[in-house]
Amino acid sequence: MKKTYLFWALAVIITVGGAYYQRVTGPTYPFSGNVLINNKNIFYKLERSHSSSDDYLIKLKTNHTDLKGFLMWRRFKSNDDWSIIPMAYFADTLFAELPKQPPAGKLQYQIILKNQNQVISIPAKQPLVIRFKGDVPLYILIPHVFAMFFAMLLSTRTGLEFFNKEPNLKKYAFWTLGILFIGGMILGPLVQLYAFGALWTGVPFGFDLTDNKTLIAFIGWIAAAAAIYKSKKPKIWVLGAAILLLVVYLIPHSVLGSELDYNKMDKQKNKIENVTTFNSQNKISGKRYE
Repeated sequence: MKKTYLFWALAVIITVGGAYYQRVTGPTYPFSGNVLINNKNIFYKLERSHSSSDDYLIKLKTNHTDLKGFLMWRRFKSNDDWSIIPMAYFADTLFAELPKQPPAGKLQYQIILKNQNQVISIPAKQPLVIRFKGDVPLYILIPHVFAMFFAMLLSTRTGLEFFNKEPNLKKYAFWTLGILFIGGMILGPLVQLYAFGALWTGVPFGFDLTDNKTLIAFIGWIAAAAAIYKSKKPKIWVLGAAILLLVVYLIPHSVLGSELDYNKMDKQKNKIENVTTFNSQNKISGKRYE
């Protein structure tokens, strides 16, 4: 009985630690920090993920009335020139807006602060990348997040059965497989559909790492569940599936995620505009083409 409590406690610690690591190391986690200007700290927290339903309003709290701010931005992986926007100052705050983008659209942006003595860039080295996404209904998002967290907890707990002399593999393994199927293979694609307009962008339709790593973990647990019936050493398979899922979960969330191709979008837009112009000119001139 004491070992059971110990295994559950270890599973909770590993799961919470892994989830936290995945969250804070991901490319959509807010970028925060502070800069020192005239011996005063200016704190900032800049988003790297935002809803595509509205513009992203950037706020920088400061009481430096002589401080000027500029927002530089352009579409990610495009041929655009940089747009430079002066930030407005009101109520001890500098303001600027990034225009909303279609789902999976990304923008690069950087803030430049200037006063009489200093010029500071935020971030200092290279621009941030912010990705826009569609709004996911909470009745889908909350069960998805809960199921994925619970699947990792069950997976870790099942893997720890390796250290039991009389392991209860079947019950834990099939609960893990079932919850992972619901959270990752049913609710996950629905979240993807609402957020980025596609049910599945992993293999064989694309290289979205979030979809692919979920698929890999799911296949690993299918193999482990089958090994319970067919292998002479099922504990090794179960431990391997648990380690595989943990490694997959430690990959930062949204790495190599859905991304809008602006160059392709611009070509399609230009093609449509050219066809529309051509048809309009022919209609005006009265020409007909069979």
